[in-house]
Amino acid sequence: MTAKQLTLVIESSASDCLKRELADFSAFGKNTIVTSTETEPFRLETYVNEFWTAKQRAANALHEISYRACFKPQLPRFFIERLTTPGDAVYDPFAGRGTTLIESALLGRVPVGCDINPLSSIMTLPRLNPPTTEQVANRLSHIELEDVDEYPEELLTFYHPETLKQICALKKYLKEKEQNGGSDQVDQWIRLVALSRLTGHSSGFFSVYTLPPNQAVSVDSQKKINQKRNQEPPLRDVKNLILKKTRDLLKHCDDQTRHTLTGVFPQAQFLTQPSHSVPEIASNSISLVVTSPPFLDVVNYAQDNWLRCWFCDIDPATVPITMARIVEQWQREMTKVFLELERILKPGGHIAFEVGEVRHGKIKLEEAVIPCGIEAGLMPLLVLINDQKFTKTANVWGVDNLKKGTNTNRIVVFKKE
Repeated sequence: MTAKQLTLVIESSASDCLKRELADFSAFGKNTIVTSTETEPFRLETYVNEFWTAKQRAANALHEISYRACFKPQLPRFFIERLTTPGDAVYDPFAGRGTTLIESALLGRVPVGCDINPLSSIMTLPRLNPPTTEQVANRLSHIELEDVDEYPEELLTFYHPETLKQICALKKYLKEKEQNGGSDQVDQWIRLVALSRLTGHSSGFFSVYTLPPNQAVSVDSQKKINQKRNQEPPLRDVKNLILKKTRDLLKHCDDQTRHTLTGVFPQAQFLTQPSHSVPEIASNSISLVVTSPPFLDVVNYAQDNWLRCWFCDIDPATVPITMARIVEQWQREMTKVFLELERILKPGGHIAFEVGEVRHGKIKLEEAVIPCGIEAGLMPLLVLINDQKFTKTANVWGVDNLKKGTNTNRIVVFKKE
């Protein structure tokens, strides 16, 4: 038996073990329901259960950076632990806030990511190589927040005049450090944390009360919120809030965690470009892909991130996020991505492709995505549906679990033969 044949036997065993485990799974007190998903010419076994915890804060605190339409860290962990070993490369072609990459690194796997949105690398890379709280405190103590080049008065709808001055000064400092080639891991961390604090609904954010931090409302919408609540932006201390959030994010970064992250970070790779063309990633190099693509224009990323883009000097109009409006268009875009995934995936490697639930459950993207993988030469193995109670964010919006939103994680698992 050749080495390649032996690898395929081992990987086939991993696939079989996964199916058996899903069928027998009862860790949260419920038994798995096994049904099927029909897509000619395949009839895939479909496993329905609560496969990971619904608790909001059951993962490493490094993940606690809000971003719209992101899945919980427990989702990639579920597949990483079962389908890879330490040192394997795990890839996310729609990296978003970097959940798959962070979780991969925490488990000693090599994180590889891609996202056409430049904010993605800004939010992800600093958490793969985090500084210490002491380093951040020392750097903040040496940053003067008095010198500004701009002062957009329309943002006074969100910020106290002095707070806006501090934000603009910090923006100028970070921009100059980057342009001069002097930006290091501490500066990049401070930029990440500042992004996470721009707007929110508590005193832990730079802004007056507004929507949750995974999206920024327009200036006009914020004026209406201020009027309705009879509120004015309070004075916030930008440095103190950055330091406070830093402590929260790093509270689980003990010596062992840092040792694990340090071991994989030099091999980490992140690309800012379309995920259907990533020649920088070697063929047959990725052991597992865990990802969640844009869902049929449900989320307007440019609209949600306009304020973060302003802080980072990014023009959101130049970021061509995929916003497919019909299933057939979405399938064409996904097929192009799958063709590239087939190239970079190792023989015997797997893809866990999360497609959620859209348009009140009337469209099942798990059925729509199966032909995309098949056309790219991949073998569909199974569908996993993680069925849980609704999340905190959904409840903030007053969404009924049976009527709107993403009720479930719907994941199609493929394999490269």
